[in-house]
Amino acid sequence: MSPSPERLVPRPGAQWATASEPAPTLRRDLKSTVAIRVRNVSKAFPGVQALRGVNFELFAGEVHGLVGANGAGKSTFIRMLSGASRPDTGDIEVQGSPLFFDNPRQQRSVGIAAIYQELTIIPEMSALSNAFLGAAPSRFFFTDRRRMERRFAELAEWMGLKVAAHAKAGTLSVAQQQMLEIMRAVQADQSVLIMDEPTAPLGPYERSRLYDLIGRLKASGVSIIFISHDLDEVLRLCDRVSVMREGLLVATKPAAGWSKDSLVGAMLGNVEITAAPRRARAGCDELLRVSGVTLGDSVADISFILGAGEVLGIAGLVGAGRTELLRAIAGAEPGARGALRLAGVERALPWTVRDAIRLGVVLAPEDRKRQGLVLSRAALPNLMLADLGGVAVGLVIDRAATRARGTALARQLGFDPNRLGVEALTLSGGNQQKLVLGKWLNRKPRVLLLDEPTRGIDLGAKQEIFQTIRRLSAEGMGVILVSSDLEEVVEHADRVLVMARGRQIGLLEGEDATVERILNLIFAVEDRAIATGAN
Repeated sequence: MSPSPERLVPRPGAQWATASEPAPTLRRDLKSTVAIRVRNVSKAFPGVQALRGVNFELFAGEVHGLVGANGAGKSTFIRMLSGASRPDTGDIEVQGSPLFFDNPRQQRSVGIAAIYQELTIIPEMSALSNAFLGAAPSRFFFTDRRRMERRFAELAEWMGLKVAAHAKAGTLSVAQQQMLEIMRAVQADQSVLIMDEPTAPLGPYERSRLYDLIGRLKASGVSIIFISHDLDEVLRLCDRVSVMREGLLVATKPAAGWSKDSLVGAMLGNVEITAAPRRARAGCDELLRVSGVTLGDSVADISFILGAGEVLGIAGLVGAGRTELLRAIAGAEPGARGALRLAGVERALPWTVRDAIRLGVVLAPEDRKRQGLVLSRAALPNLMLADLGGVAVGLVIDRAATRARGTALARQLGFDPNRLGVEALTLSGGNQQKLVLGKWLNRKPRVLLLDEPTRGIDLGAKQEIFQTIRRLSAEGMGVILVSSDLEEVVEHADRVLVMARGRQIGLLEGEDATVERILNLIFAVEDRAIATGAN
């Protein structure tokens, strides 16, 4: 029989309670019925006010949903709570005591743990070591591995996690890695868990297990902030739901007081955002035809046409297959199947990135730091990376030609030419993104694939990047834009292809291309998938 939550949840004030010494529930030892109280918290970044006087309460033993469109301020808010960022104004109390913002370790010491979309599992370490990372028990100054193993087995049984303690974490599924993150928080006696899109990578079975675990944690007194784009699961799991919009917390109600429609309305401010005037499809000559692109379970039979000079947006939630689709077209997924017709010539999908570049198809990836740039090199060599032959005389790089071409590219992108000698690592996110774009513009491609080009950059840099995109499309380049910011897609794309669960579910044009229409299409698919138990 599975151990009870009372038997396994650590005792407040102790590192853990052993199986022979049952721990009381956290609820009984709480000093306050309010686990977290946030008063008038604001935060600004260059060019953007991320949070505006936010007031928020999380009750002990409560599952509190936090929803909002991309860019609403959710990520900044939870970074404050987890200690990764300091507010400009306001204060935060945990269990009635003020929270100071020295570092995330302090937040964990007062009982707050965040489980982000990007997991913090160390792949080369064992599941056991990951679960006890930073909190391993000791005996006579040595790590007590036997005690770790016993506690791991108890927690794994209670959580329904079937993972060998000494299995390498990198070999586990995303769902299992996520459970390890939760185990790390539970065994370290965290009374508040922040879950950021925890079900995005999970199938129905894994989701049901996580839902069950959330219920157990709640019953044992753990408070949970639950962030998800799946509004049905928010309404089903949460006691109360708060909505954020444009840095404001605009409403908090019991879950029973919300419907999915009222949540969408609060997220959008009841204002339907439509695209800027779009060019008629008849005015665009076909540049690229994509047929039947399929990649494992990620992408299924996607087909579309991209016109010369068109910006085609691709919209969907996390895990919809948008990134995988772009990578398949760009030759970064050799296992992908499908065909292209580029400028009237039939071709198979490129097998390598180099093959795609030769065709004139290039990808500015989602992760600019690890996949788009060489951070240890200066801005100028990064701009030249994709076409060193263009500034070479024989086997020697022409420094004068390199400087002239780099200066011209920098001016096109709104990048200060005087900073071409600065190391890319030290540049802002906006300037790094300009370098990624400039690197590919140096190749003069036919088709530019942009995956989250404005993630993590300020408002001014966003405007400059979209001005560049519009200038390129006006010159005849075809652009495919993926962004989690649906307002961004609607505003800047001529048409919008909507994806959910790896499939194409709509192609919107003109007045049909609205944020509300996109969300309704996606939620309809999610509803059917949940009803049928489909992956």
